[in-house]
Amino acid sequence: MILVLRALGVGDLVTAAPALRGLRLAFPRRRLALAAPLWLAPLAELIGGIDEVVPTAALTGPAPACTPALAVNLHGRGPESHLLLRATGPGHLWGFHCPQAEHLDGPVWDPEEHEVRRWCRLLGWYGVDADPEDLALRRPVPDQVPVGVTVVHPGTKEPAKRPPASLFAEVAAELHRRGHHVVVTGSAAERDLAERVARDAGLPPTAVLAGRTTLTDLAALVAHARLVVGPDTGVAHLATAYGTPSVVIFGPVPARHWGPPAHRREHRVLEGDRYQTPPDGVGAEPFGGPAPGEVLAAVDEVEEAVRVRGAVATG
Repeated sequence: MILVLRALGVGDLVTAAPALRGLRLAFPRRRLALAAPLWLAPLAELIGGIDEVVPTAALTGPAPACTPALAVNLHGRGPESHLLLRATGPGHLWGFHCPQAEHLDGPVWDPEEHEVRRWCRLLGWYGVDADPEDLALRRPVPDQVPVGVTVVHPGTKEPAKRPPASLFAEVAAELHRRGHHVVVTGSAAERDLAERVARDAGLPPTAVLAGRTTLTDLAALVAHARLVVGPDTGVAHLATAYGTPSVVIFGPVPARHWGPPAHRREHRVLEGDRYQTPPDGVGAEPFGGPAPGEVLAAVDEVEEAVRVRGAVATG
């Protein structure tokens, strides 16, 4: 068995998809187990090639049913993640060079590297090819969600990455005026935020899907959407994986570390700085963040890129 640790969130797992596929191709007859939160199992199915999800909270230690022949750390640089995998007794451990964990093998960590390329480079060190462009996921059938909608996703787990609710409300209102079928997504914990955005945008309560979709439903919604607008979060990474046009607001983490491939014109990145979020969690004025007009201009750009691409493809 090969045990891979990636006990993080949606965006993190999507960015690891090329590396996971590289492992699958390199070891077609080995059982491939992913140590990750169990709620991510539907996403693992969309990546494909993963035989088992070993339930584990972030950095609490996987518990495989058998000793892995190989453990691969796609979670971090160590030492904690290295030590957790070593505790499973693997025959070999692949990971970044980490003297603190007495792991003297592997490449040196590069803090300026893009997240997708980081894990492909790690595998390359050990002789496994992984294509950083291999980001596509299987498209779920949209039998529980609407198709052709514009997804506005105002929330994110990290308050410092969350633009103000007013920004998304203004953008959603204008897109609705233009004829977009706008829906507002988020987790159950972000439902109040989504309801505020929808209310301020003049959208009906039925536009709020926050807390009402499974992970598979959310993937289907994004895969068959017209457009996605939101901060640097898992939904934005799903848009990249499905080639759904998107406008993503980054900050304080730079887009060069986590953003969509720069050559894909259907994705537009707007760089912010950081966001000051009050206790109610609905967002405050940003420092250096984009204005609604900038977001709408970016929407025009990605939709034009899609039109041009379609004209070339069908001409």
